[in-house]
Amino acid sequence: MLRPILLACYSLLVSASIAQDPATDLRTLEQQWAELNDKRSALQQKLESAKLAAIRADVLRLGLPALSPGEQVIWHPAHALVYSETHEIAKWTAHIVVTDIVQGNLARIDTFLMDSLVPTGSSTVEDYWNSGYDRGHLVASADMRWSKPAMAGTYLYSNVAPQKPELNRGTWADLEDWIRRYVHYGNERAFVLTGPVLRDGLPKMNNPGHKNEVSIPEHYWKVVADLDGDDKKAIAFVMTNGVNDHPPISYAVSVDSVERLTGLDFFPDLDDVSESRIEAMRQPSDWYHQDDPFFGEVEPLKAPLAKGLYNTVQAKYHVGKETTICGTVVSTRRTQKANAVYLNLDRMHPNQDFYATVWDVNGPNFSYDPETWLVNKVVCITGVVTLYDDIPRISVNNEHAIQLWDDMVR
Repeated sequence: MLRPILLACYSLLVSASIAQDPATDLRTLEQQWAELNDKRSALQQKLESAKLAAIRADVLRLGLPALSPGEQVIWHPAHALVYSETHEIAKWTAHIVVTDIVQGNLARIDTFLMDSLVPTGSSTVEDYWNSGYDRGHLVASADMRWSKPAMAGTYLYSNVAPQKPELNRGTWADLEDWIRRYVHYGNERAFVLTGPVLRDGLPKMNNPGHKNEVSIPEHYWKVVADLDGDDKKAIAFVMTNGVNDHPPISYAVSVDSVERLTGLDFFPDLDDVSESRIEAMRQPSDWYHQDDPFFGEVEPLKAPLAKGLYNTVQAKYHVGKETTICGTVVSTRRTQKANAVYLNLDRMHPNQDFYATVWDVNGPNFSYDPETWLVNKVVCITGVVTLYDDIPRISVNNEHAIQLWDDMVR
């Protein structure tokens, strides 16, 4: 009777010693971790596929322009387009910038491929090589950094069009950032449609070795809409294919105006009342959220101004000269280190195109406190324009150098 009990106790001791073996425990946990990661990866793929399917359904439901007879919509993982064989570029693209961009961290691909889904064949690398034009994305690749298939779709030649470097790397890129900031800081999606202004007689790229007759658009447009919830809104932008040296909001227009320019009909599946209301909108201030570092910026005064007056963007062309620069004081700040008041015009620090400085020694020359009294006022500041950290500025000696805009134009 004692022997079986002893054998049982021995067996338990052996089992316990095996279970407590560190190497065995480590292997067991590593196996469980690998299995868990496999399940997690599989679930992530299913989740991504479901998100892409939902985006496609919403683009189809609300985001496509009205189609002309014979037009074929080409679908990629997260965007749609109609391709113009005549011009060898897309007539338009449609996608949604989703809140997943906040966590998206995929790197650029920079390998462009022909689009096999274009029945007549898309443009190719030879069409752009040594042409002097950038392969400008219509659907921004950075909008898709949360999904590798979606990002890969933006590197097809059906999604690029010839853009001058000054546009593609300048204000056009700033506009794409502007849209992503709205999504990021507002936690709201944005429907985006993009395209060139196409017409008969556009010049063609004629670089050596080109295979297709790719048209060179003179202008590009973007239509942005928030169609979720009851507070629907829209705005559009048109930029020239070249230098656009003002902030993106200076190129804001109504969706109606882009329809007249292109002949397209946007948001045809919205009810008529909502469509008419949002397509008449043109209000950049509706597209900022409190945490956005650009919150509070306003459009520079529209040039040309009255003789002898210039807006904040033009200040950089008058360095070294006594000039009068006009704009809205959107913010002020007093620094202890420099012991001065800074007046930021049109754009917030540190993104301003121009600012004025009132040094502490000149404070007694003001009958008011410039740090508080000038906020939100449209003013004209006269003085010698200098550069500091490549930003134009004027140092103001007394209050007579600052005049209200209304007084100046009168």
